[in-house]
Amino acid sequence: MRSGFATLVGRPNVGKSTLLNKILGIKVSIVSDKPQTTRNQIRGVLNKPDAQVVFVDTPGIHKPRTLLGERLNDTATDAVGDVDVILFVIDATAPLGRGDKFVASRLPKSALCVVNKIDAASKDEVLQQLVSASGLEFDEYFPVSAKTGEGTSALVEAIVARLPEGPQLYPDDMITDVPEAFWVAELVREQLLAVTREEVPHSIACRVTEWEWPRIRVEILVERDSQKGIVIGKGGSVLKEVGQRARAQLPEGAFVELFVKVDKDWQHRPKALERLGY
Repeated sequence: MRSGFATLVGRPNVGKSTLLNKILGIKVSIVSDKPQTTRNQIRGVLNKPDAQVVFVDTPGIHKPRTLLGERLNDTATDAVGDVDVILFVIDATAPLGRGDKFVASRLPKSALCVVNKIDAASKDEVLQQLVSASGLEFDEYFPVSAKTGEGTSALVEAIVARLPEGPQLYPDDMITDVPEAFWVAELVREQLLAVTREEVPHSIACRVTEWEWPRIRVEILVERDSQKGIVIGKGGSVLKEVGQRARAQLPEGAFVELFVKVDKDWQHRPKALERLGY
């Protein structure tokens, strides 16, 4: 039996969360096309007959403009230490940039470089990205598609081969260690990211304030009064759509109440961040 931890790191929007969900065959991390969707370390457990891989999804490493951004970078870099395998994920459809090289420079050469989104790139683009990435001098390179699953089996095999022998770290039936309340708040935030626009997604935080199943109360925090109006929508239209989308991913009978509150400049205030778990 082999067991251990594998951390996914990289720039925002390279598809780390989508890749994790595809490998596990179940959604444990929310996804969107907005940067900095992932704000916490999310663990997902892959159980195989001869191995258990505990994947750790992390926030995208970026140039921070707020205290929240600094905290997210710290969360990502903290997840790199003391793990068995590091997966450095890059985007096959975008040139290897300074940001990618910045992240790569902070990783050991034993990391596995994962070139994601090959379904959206031509063969020539994938080849060019592999050639560019080879200059980073990592141990191995894996072209994959988190969307279709292409290449993920070979990647998982390589991860398992690098794990030490050891006992299971989590029970067989455990897919993630994410608490239920945290997951519901994340589902609401995911749908807000899908429905809202412009600067609003970055200014949104969600937390469950009451849980008496099937009734769940979720508080949505924004930074300004103008954002509150956008999140509520005309006649409550945005909140209604978000609530319906979130409920569709929860067990039947769940009743989700959404409330919007202004917490001025919460991204910049240490106490506000700590209260939200960042």
